[in-house]
Amino acid sequence: MLLYVLRRLVIACLTIVVVSMLSFTIIQLPPGDYLSSYMARLQAQGDSVSLEQIEGLRTQYGLDKPLVVQYLKWVGNMLRGNFGMSLEWGRPVAELIGERLLLTIILACSAMLLTWAIALPVGVYSAVRQHSVADYLFTFIGFLGLAIPDFLLALVMMYVAYAWFGANVSGLFSPEFIDAPWTVARTLDLLKHLWIPSLVLGASGAAALIRTLRANLLDELRKPYMITARAKGLPYWRAVLKYPLRIALNPLVSTSGYILPRLISGSVIVSVVLSLSTVGPLLLGALLSQDMYLAGAIILLLSTLTVIGTLVSDILLVLLDPRIRLGGHA
Repeated sequence: MLLYVLRRLVIACLTIVVVSMLSFTIIQLPPGDYLSSYMARLQAQGDSVSLEQIEGLRTQYGLDKPLVVQYLKWVGNMLRGNFGMSLEWGRPVAELIGERLLLTIILACSAMLLTWAIALPVGVYSAVRQHSVADYLFTFIGFLGLAIPDFLLALVMMYVAYAWFGANVSGLFSPEFIDAPWTVARTLDLLKHLWIPSLVLGASGAAALIRTLRANLLDELRKPYMITARAKGLPYWRAVLKYPLRIALNPLVSTSGYILPRLISGSVIVSVVLSLSTVGPLLLGALLSQDMYLAGAIILLLSTLTVIGTLVSDILLVLLDPRIRLGGHA
């Protein structure tokens, strides 16, 4: 087991290095750079800008260097905890991301917990009570959850909350708590605003997991070992929870590594619609303005979360399913 974990750690580190190269390269693919976009915006507004000023800024930010030199400097600074200076905001990237990362992780984790809290009982019940009225109802709701876009569901819930309850649910805090220090009152205010974005982000994921868990559990319930367990007098629900459910949980565990980064990156449009102060809108603005240091740091952060999540899910999968053997050996 220890050798397996060490091998996975080495692969994870190599993957992060490759992803950092790809992220930096992809950001550089659009023509021009931030200063070119900045100069175009000034000219569109009728403001004059001298080429000497642009070239001075290009030299200051190191944009006149070859891409290889820029990448090595970027990686070297990150290893020392310096993620660079945001070209658009004029502030350190670590400071910008740090303000929003905590709220982003809270939102993503709450949506993930809500997804599992809905998918597990509903998926199990739908499989055990196949072709019942509840099964058909859950199936219909699941298909709705898969079909409705997240941003549309966010708009509908905002309208319902305002029209029926007179509540403004946009943002994660009330106006008086946006810049306030963390207190019990601010935490309670966050919890009051957190349930709608969590439900919006978790709806499609819960619907997909319900369908996956139902299909896998139905397949396991029909296997001979389940029939044998029932023939030996094991109670039905105990047999379901002890054997087939454990195996049917494999897809939930194996895909859990992708849930957190998917929620963070997939919440961009939802965050814009709901005015959430998360990393998503920050990434969108950085990509539109070609703010390479800010966009690169966020993309690398999402990639690192994916690699770490995959490593954790692989280890949990080995512990969960006794049929899995390390290295393919029995």
